[in-house]
Order: sequence, then C-alpha cells, then structure tokens
Amino acid sequence: MTEPTASAPPMTILFVDDEASILSALRRLFRPHGYRILTAEGGAAGLQILAAEQVDLVVSDMRMPEMDGAKFLEKVHAGWPGVVRILLTGYADITSTIDAINKGGIFRYISKPWDDREIVLTVRDALERQRLQSENARLQALTQKQNEELKSLNTGLEARVAERTVELEQANGRLKQNFLVSIKVFSGLMELREGSVGGHARRVADLARKLSIQLGLDGKAQQDVFIAGLLHDIGKIGFSDAMLTRPVPQMNNDELEHYRQHAQSGARALMPLAEMKPVAELIAAHHERFDGQGFPAGLEGTAIPLGARILAVANDYDSLQYGTLAGKKFSPEEARNMLVQSRGRRYCPQVVDAVVEILGKPRVETGRQTVVPVDELEIGMVLARDLLARDGTLLLAADYVIDANLLRELQRFSQQQAPNMVLRIRTDKKLG
Repeated sequence: MTEPTASAPPMTILFVDDEASILSALRRLFRPHGYRILTAEGGAAGLQILAAEQVDLVVSDMRMPEMDGAKFLEKVHAGWPGVVRILLTGYADITSTIDAINKGGIFRYISKPWDDREIVLTVRDALERQRLQSENARLQALTQKQNEELKSLNTGLEARVAERTVELEQANGRLKQNFLVSIKVFSGLMELREGSVGGHARRVADLARKLSIQLGLDGKAQQDVFIAGLLHDIGKIGFSDAMLTRPVPQMNNDELEHYRQHAQSGARALMPLAEMKPVAELIAAHHERFDGQGFPAGLEGTAIPLGARILAVANDYDSLQYGTLAGKKFSPEEARNMLVQSRGRRYCPQVVDAVVEILGKPRVETGRQTVVPVDELEIGMVLARDLLARDGTLLLAADYVIDANLLRELQRFSQQQAPNMVLRIRTDKKLG
C-alpha cells in the first residue's frame, strides 16, 4: 500500500498551479489520506522545491504563465526521473498534453475539472507503481551485489557457492514475477469495488489464456492476452458504484455513452507504458464485433486483433453468467450456447469453436500439484496457483515460496477469516 503506515514516513506530493484556490482545494482533498503535501505557484517555484525536498510525485497544471505544465514536467523528467509525474489539463490542451506525454514522460493526465475519487485513485496507483519500481531497483542492486560477492569467493567453497546461487535464482525469479504480480494488484483494485462480480477479471484472463493456447498463439501473445484480461475493465475505474454493477440493458443514455468509452479510456491509461502497447490495443478493441457493429471503431472480421476477439468471448461468457451483460444470470451451458448462437455475427467463429472445445473438456489435474490444508503447510513449499480471497482479491501469486513468517500469517488468516482454507502446492518443487 502507498498510503503511510506507522513504520513508514508519509509519501510527499508536490502540487504546482498558478491559482492558489486550486492548490488549496487539492491540499484539502489529499490531507486526510496522510500524505505530506507541498505546493508551488508556478514551474520555477516547483523546481526550487524539488531541488531542496524529497518528493515522490508531482501533479502539475498545464496552463501556467512563464513555464507551462508540459515544459515544467519535461524539466522534472530530466532532473528527477524517479519522481512520478501527473498532468492536470483541459480538453482544449490536447496538443500540449501529447507534448507532455512525449517529453515529460507523464504517468497519467487528468482532465479538469477533476473527479475527486478518480484523482485520489490515480495518485494512489501512481505511488504504488513507484514503490514497485523502487523495490525492483533494490532487488536488482542486491542481485548485482551478490553476484560480485560470489565472484570473490574461494573456488574451494563449493557448498557456499551453491547456496548463494539458489538465493540468486530466487531473487531473479521474483524480479521476473514482479511485473505480472503488479498487474494483478492493479486489477485487484477494481475487484474491491465489484461486490458480487468480484473475480471477473481473473476469470476472464484465465479463459482468455486457455483460448490463446488453444489457438496456437506464441508465448508473448499469450501473456499479452492474459494481462489484457486482467486489465480489460480498467477504464471503468471512474464509474460510480451503482453503474459498475448495473447490467448494460438497464443503463440510461448517459450511462451507456459513458460505458461505451471505457475500452478507449482503459487503453489510454496504459499509453505511458511502452511495453503495454500490445495490451492496450487488445483492451481498446475488446468490444468490437465480428460483424462490424461493435465499438469504439466499428472494426470488422479479422481487422479486429485476434487477442481482442479472444477477450470478447471470454469477457461475455463470464458476464452472461453473472448478469452484467444481459440483466439475467445464465448457467454455464446457457452462456456457451449464446456464444454459439452469435458465432460469425458478434463473435469470431474461430474463437467460438475453440471455447466450445475447451468448455467441453473435463478438467484434468497434471499430477504436479496437490491440495494442502493450512495446518499441514511446510516451510519451502511452493504455491502452484494464485491464492485469492473470497472477493477475488489476489493474496499471493503463484510460485511464491512459503517461509516461516508467511506460514504464521496464513495460519492466523485461516483461523480468523477462512476456516478450512486449502492451498494448491507444487509437488515437483520444494525449496529450503
């Protein structure tokens, strides 16, 4: 979590705007969240504060005299690249906003007038992203240091070298997992608001990955489809709680117009991350229809990326069962039949055929995992699957190694909130 705790100093946010009333409003909005707040009435003053203070995140207005927000954030990017940058901008400033994205490397831009909930969530997400990046850097530095230590060890200390090599492999494995785990965490932020629909993103991602494997996509494409499944509803983050769970047929015209923008909004949210461009393209097109009657671009047939066609089938299959698509809950068999009925019109025939084959197959365990009750867990066991809370929130990622501290926490959690909890444990691997 990025909001301050008793053991960690508060994170510092610098607000830059030439209007004192705007700065006062932002200070009032964010003070209850425990952040350390600094303000500057212009870009030059903001740069002076950055030179003297430790700042974690900058939120800057676009239109300011002498130095506009795009130029100011470009200077912040050059002088303090570790500081997260967010731009407040009006709809008329799109050219300057693009300039800020290209030169200032901003994390997000927020339209004025802002929505209080949206800007608070955006700042929290940005600070969480910064924390994850800092942790990655710390682990990379630790790995480099350990490598240097290994080189200096005496060649006769083979047992010690072997031990340290295992530790390095674990550290590198965690680094590789960190990106995907952070994506799951961001996805979980939406799940916390979805109530009875919690877990939707995870279910869609799992089915989409199975479909991508069935259709022969390569490993990178499979991962892009999986991540797009986790984040496909990120554009709904500004929806009200009522609208978030309201079935599409029950939305009024204004709500429906807002709903039809969420795919593009989600794609735009990922634009600052170059490595997420393929994922953003899938999210932008996951409501297109095979017959060209979808949105937002009215793409038709194979002009729709295959990953987006996969995502559309996986998303609607789950939504039909939970009543968010048609206002009525359907059984898995009924949901599958509705996909088949729209084959070649709403959905890609190739993907529908693949989902029918997958859903018709009985589930077979691989024999490389087993179910273990919490009170039978041992230090060194490795999780075979993600551990999810009842509301779908990610608790632990797959391949996490159980240590003594985690074992105590799991036992305490089971006693207090989840009696008889079991975990899927790998039978082909144990560390420690």
